[in-house]
Amino acid sequence: MHHPTSRRALLTATAVAAAAVATGGAVLPGAAAAEGAGSAGAPERSLRRIIARMSLEEKVGQLFVMRVYGHSATAPDQADIDLNLAEIGVRTAAEMIERYHVGGIIYFTWAHNTRDPQQIAELSNGIQRAGLAGPSRVPLLISTDQEHGIVCRVGEPATLLPGAMALGAGGSREDARRAGQIAGAELAALGINQNYAPDADVNVNPANPVIGVRSFGSEPDAVAGLVAAQVKGYQSARIASTAKHFPGHGDTSTDSHTGLPVIHHTRAQWSQLDAPPFRAAVAAGIDSIMTAHIVVPALDPSEDPATLSRPILTGILREELGYDGVVVTDSLGMEGVRTKYGDDRVPVLALHAGVDQLLNPPSLDVAWNAVLEAVRSGELTEARLDESILRILRLKSKLGLFRDPFVTARGVDRTVGTRAHLAAADRIAERTTTLLDDPAKLLPLSRRSHRNILVVGADPASPSGTTGPPTTTLAAAFGELGYAATALSTGTAPTSAQIAAAVAAAEGKDAVVVGTYNVSATSSQRTLVSALAATGVPVVTLAIRNPYDIARLAGTGYAASLASYSWTDVELRAAVRVIAGQASPRGRLPVPVPRADDPAAVLYPVGHGLSY
Repeated sequence: MHHPTSRRALLTATAVAAAAVATGGAVLPGAAAAEGAGSAGAPERSLRRIIARMSLEEKVGQLFVMRVYGHSATAPDQADIDLNLAEIGVRTAAEMIERYHVGGIIYFTWAHNTRDPQQIAELSNGIQRAGLAGPSRVPLLISTDQEHGIVCRVGEPATLLPGAMALGAGGSREDARRAGQIAGAELAALGINQNYAPDADVNVNPANPVIGVRSFGSEPDAVAGLVAAQVKGYQSARIASTAKHFPGHGDTSTDSHTGLPVIHHTRAQWSQLDAPPFRAAVAAGIDSIMTAHIVVPALDPSEDPATLSRPILTGILREELGYDGVVVTDSLGMEGVRTKYGDDRVPVLALHAGVDQLLNPPSLDVAWNAVLEAVRSGELTEARLDESILRILRLKSKLGLFRDPFVTARGVDRTVGTRAHLAAADRIAERTTTLLDDPAKLLPLSRRSHRNILVVGADPASPSGTTGPPTTTLAAAFGELGYAATALSTGTAPTSAQIAAAVAAAEGKDAVVVGTYNVSATSSQRTLVSALAATGVPVVTLAIRNPYDIARLAGTGYAASLASYSWTDVELRAAVRVIAGQASPRGRLPVPVPRADDPAAVLYPVGHGLSY
């Protein structure tokens, strides 16, 4: 990794800058060593002095966490420069930090921030150098959505781990903690110091279009235990974790990215169903909590989205649950928070409600100036901004960013995608694969009797852009175990021609494995399974996302059915080891699977799972 400035010089500059700002320019003896020492971080008075010396513009900027395009803080590709100019009015991350004094940046795969580990680390260092070059010399919180499973921004060669519902199927709090520790350690090595995970939603609605397998399950106490375990894992890696989406996004049938969901739980139902994981997160010392763009009339009759609701964020989260950490909005570019108010009002109302960090507004210029004008007009007080900035600086200090915000190439090499981490991920994944049905007692597949395998099915895009496609991954995993396996992608909506091609390809095979993806009542994936089973070749179905697929496959003639809860390689390889008998199926459903013909009736209850 190329460093235009030596690491020693950068560390010295960071410590001196923090001490100088905190003491009005006079560096105290030993300030560099004492500042940020231990888990407590900088003394509160030092943080208050930093705030006192900030201009109003700097204070407003500290509240924002913003996207930016490019792999480099100062020299992105021209295409990314053009996107930055079009959306933000700046060329680079460094220019955005200089102009708007943002307190945080969020990484996305689609923004070309996450090409490879060494690049990510250098991007993070460039962002921190830009922050320290500002008037108040404040390091940045660098965040991402690394939930693992179906939401993953940093891909291979970093370690990919089972997602929340897979961990719920495993049922092990120790596995959840270990997954958080591994994920946190690798993110920290890349300079990413705030992760928007774990998901604390209790997924009680099988039709939930946005949460689903991102949740640990449908049982509040089980979810609470796994959330607390993951928080502890992240904390052990010295990274800020984020419980989301408060007050609970688990019973929606609308996606808040595209609409404004309404939760019809009573206050008592909310307390019993949705609140326990957030209470557990607070008790575990969670560093940040993300809001949901949902309406819960029982909690706030104004029907404002929770992100903009003072009764929910201040009345319940702050006062009732006793939480005094950082509150971050979900993305302000989502339709759920933009339905009722304009983009200039949303950030101001969020601050009124009790939010600290304003995440990814569609227009940073509009949002930033709206907050600035609200203070100048007296609608918001500067003291209200100071309250949020103090929480943000406390977190930055707790994470040691004032002491050392930089990462090293050696740290990346020693931490990211290590053999020990990859082996742990494989072991954890094996404990999550769930065998739902095996009426023909087909499994495990013997190489002697079922050596020639056809793998067909859905090939959704990799969550991180670095794994898959699933059919190829499954076939390769069978090949590594001594099977002769062929892959044929048939998609999530196979056509008649694709189904016919799959039937033809099944001729002479000993077994067919079908990867299914969110099978609906009218899905041609069901037709595919039926047509393959009609050939007489035994068919094994593997739900590579939601475990509810099996209900829609009843009567198709499959020989066995499993769930992997995601289609990243680690979960698919584990499923193959289970199918092949190299590992025993140990996963148990963390959600009930309702019948397709009667959703009020349960086909498979929580805890269901077969073994051999």
